[in-house]
Amino acid sequence: MRRVLPLLVAAVLALAHSPAGAEPARESRSLEGLSAPAEIRVDRWGISHIYAGSVRDAFFLQGYNVARDRLWQIDTWRKRGLGLLAKDYGPAFAEKDRAARLFLYRGDMDAEWAAYGPDAKGYAEAFVAGVNAYVAEVEAGRRPLPEAFRLAGTRPDRWRAEDVVRIRSHALSRNAASEVGRARIACRAGGVGAARLYRLLEPEWRTRIPEGLDPCDIPEKVLEDYQLATGGFRLPAGFAPQPEDAPSPDAVGSNNWTVSGARTETGRPILANDPHREHGVPSLRYIVHLEAPGFSVIGAGEPALPGISIGHNGTIAFGLTIFNADQEDLYVYETDPADPDRYRYGQGWEPMRIVRETIEVKGEPPRIVELRFTRHGPVVFRDPKTRRAFAVRSVWSEPGTSAYFGSVDYMTAKDWAGFSSALRRWGAPSENQMYADTSGHIGWVAAGKVPRRPAWDGLMPVPGDGRYEWAGFLAPEELPSSYDPPQGWLGSANQMNLPPGYPVADRKVGFEWSNRARMDRIAKVLGQDDNVSLADSMALQTDAYNTIADRLIPLLPARAGRRDREANAALALLRSWDRRAAADSAGAALFETWIMKHLGPAAVNRAAPRPVREMLGGGDLAAAVDLLERSPSLRTPVILPSLAAAWREVEERLGPNPAKWRWGDLHQARFEHPLSALLPDGEREKLAVGPAPMSGTAHTPLAATWRPSDFRVVSGASFRMVLDVGEWDNSRVINTPGQSEDPASPHLRDLFPLWAKGEYVPLAYSRPAVEAVTERVIALTPAR
Repeated sequence: MRRVLPLLVAAVLALAHSPAGAEPARESRSLEGLSAPAEIRVDRWGISHIYAGSVRDAFFLQGYNVARDRLWQIDTWRKRGLGLLAKDYGPAFAEKDRAARLFLYRGDMDAEWAAYGPDAKGYAEAFVAGVNAYVAEVEAGRRPLPEAFRLAGTRPDRWRAEDVVRIRSHALSRNAASEVGRARIACRAGGVGAARLYRLLEPEWRTRIPEGLDPCDIPEKVLEDYQLATGGFRLPAGFAPQPEDAPSPDAVGSNNWTVSGARTETGRPILANDPHREHGVPSLRYIVHLEAPGFSVIGAGEPALPGISIGHNGTIAFGLTIFNADQEDLYVYETDPADPDRYRYGQGWEPMRIVRETIEVKGEPPRIVELRFTRHGPVVFRDPKTRRAFAVRSVWSEPGTSAYFGSVDYMTAKDWAGFSSALRRWGAPSENQMYADTSGHIGWVAAGKVPRRPAWDGLMPVPGDGRYEWAGFLAPEELPSSYDPPQGWLGSANQMNLPPGYPVADRKVGFEWSNRARMDRIAKVLGQDDNVSLADSMALQTDAYNTIADRLIPLLPARAGRRDREANAALALLRSWDRRAAADSAGAALFETWIMKHLGPAAVNRAAPRPVREMLGGGDLAAAVDLLERSPSLRTPVILPSLAAAWREVEERLGPNPAKWRWGDLHQARFEHPLSALLPDGEREKLAVGPAPMSGTAHTPLAATWRPSDFRVVSGASFRMVLDVGEWDNSRVINTPGQSEDPASPHLRDLFPLWAKGEYVPLAYSRPAVEAVTERVIALTPAR
């Protein structure tokens, strides 16, 4: 592995360890709700280091501090999740509010708090008290109203502790949407075999239509409410038109790995993590450091949650990626002809539970809405013509499944036993949790609530009449894990990672995983290096090698016809390409355009039944590659015309001379704020960040997923972290575009140029290291 430390990273390290320059700016504040004197030290990269007199005050100040940096973001997170957007943004959001309320946790709150461990409720109460303390200062005029509120004409709300955990719809759950797609394909084609190119099933599996299900009963728009509830905050189309195309399913994922000290340069473990989500302004992640007597954590989490989910506590390090367990099902009901609010269950009819709620709407009278629930979950669609109703059953209705909040339980663990014990309670989303500690141990736990489905495989909707019930959940020990493996490293990248011999048929964890390409590259690099350095892990996180090319280029036909100029030119370019999706690469521009826009449709048109081709569109890339590897007769008729079409598209976009093609001329990162459309045309740059040419793609460790309409990078690793376990001050991190949401702050966008080039900043942990990089000190005392 190459040990190349980028020049800018080296400069940053030198800066961090050089004698302090100017004295940090200092201010003092008297703060209601604080119990003892404390301070917040903000370093030159916008990372806040909080030193408090008690654990309670540490969480109180975490809430206060994140409101200082991200108040509009967390306020919108809360309103979106609780279904309160229409009060601020008008009638266009009323249906989104109604949909969000369908998925709120409505169970016993004592059971909910207990599911996260003994300290969870106290942490949440302290955190929201801190948020509310900052809101009170804004209301009193002691702090300015953040610019985004002024732009939108809204005000921040006060929080309750239960708001943090009742919201479920921010989680990453699966696979209701693919159940619907597979059922509709089966309806159109007369069987599920036509769904071969829809999603690659792993381990290899043959599904069937559940007894009692008519796939033609599934309407195209059956999940509109589900999609409204789980979709992000967007202004109505009249304000902010968006391209119609969406990123691929591989856009949401992550990489992580941990390497034993026996295989590192220093003899200490390394843990690396880069979670991938949709990009925007401000960043989804927020880095923070909390210190109090007997308590210490540093790392990143979602800003509206207390604690951290990715980082370390001075003894153990932890990071996560999605483990693609199937955590939801779509149920189909026959409804009573005499009463559509009753559905068939067993031998009789069962009433839906109806909840009436009021939605406040800006500029209009309040709306009274009725929310319907079956024994399985919220009713998301009703079809009076066919007398069918549809509900989503999800682990979200179970106590302990608020997304990522369970990290408050494991972040204080001091050893493998404590870490793995806390993860027995982990609910959602299902995760690959990676571990390393200062004693030299490493480990991995697949954690999350996974339904036990004795009667079906979870790949299609099922009748809700009682034949298809969950039989509880898989026990934690029934999910895979590993501790101090002989190979000396562990990693995950959302790929199918059930170990050989795993009892798939009995447990049916899930069959739809991310493309294995990222993990193939990670495994190859880590598997051949027994002297891994921090720089190596940074280089691997920003590695643009696409292993799909390793599978496809050997399948290329020797040549096309003499008159097929485009295909022959494309074949020559790809054979000479180094298979790296580098920003300056012509081969990457062609290969990416080919596999993401042309190869899939060509495979579908050749191999899928005609009635479902339009529904399949480009299909699933993993399934298309698998098909070509297994079917030599399809290679020439699929590859040559699709390659020629890709060549023509790149020519149209970048010109006729391939020597001048650059992947980064197409593939650019530009982050938009959700409210930027409210600004006049000349001022929209105030909230935007970028553009910058980017290496990488959805299938390289340097994850940079782009949308087909304009090649813009829309998701990937906004946060990256590489930890030197035990010598914590050597650790490195990046969070793009920055830590702040304030347009007047340099920390809105200061980390973006580093991130776009694959560079990092120090994650200072010890008090001397923090003091050396502090740019601002906020001294806090209790109000008298």
